[in-house]
Amino acid sequence: MAAKKNTAEAVRQLAQPLANQLGLTLWDVRFLKEGADWYLRIYIDKDGGVSIDDCVDMTHAVSEPLDAQNLVQGPYTLEVSSPGINRQLSRPEHFAAMLSRQVRVRFIRPFEDGSREVIGVLSHFEGNTVTLQNTTGETMCFPLSDTAWVRLYDDEDWEGMKNE
Repeated sequence: MAAKKNTAEAVRQLAQPLANQLGLTLWDVRFLKEGADWYLRIYIDKDGGVSIDDCVDMTHAVSEPLDAQNLVQGPYTLEVSSPGINRQLSRPEHFAAMLSRQVRVRFIRPFEDGSREVIGVLSHFEGNTVTLQNTTGETMCFPLSDTAWVRLYDDEDWEGMKNE
């Protein structure tokens, strides 16, 4: 697990200035094994949304430096895309950018009220603590480490995400 995080972080450090030069925000970098294959996923964003041309430009910008620096050991597939409308929030800057937005949270274990998921408005994030106002107006505070994930929530687009 540490090697995957180190690879993703090394790629993040390489990709960040390249994204900046292209007028993009580097949202996330993930290095994951799916079946027998490894995937290096770079998620980019920008005001007004990401186009296929943005993904192509970022792929071209990062491919040669990745190969030259040999940051990824072994074969892998590079994918560059938008984080999507139901994007996962995992870094402090994600939470800061999405304050006052509606999120959906899946907990690792049932929360105090027995629920495994909650929808609410993200009102604060500090350190490792997430604070949101749930749909009944209650304030909920919990450590990010107690969550399986936190994602932006758009109820119209959520149906396709239910099984993740």
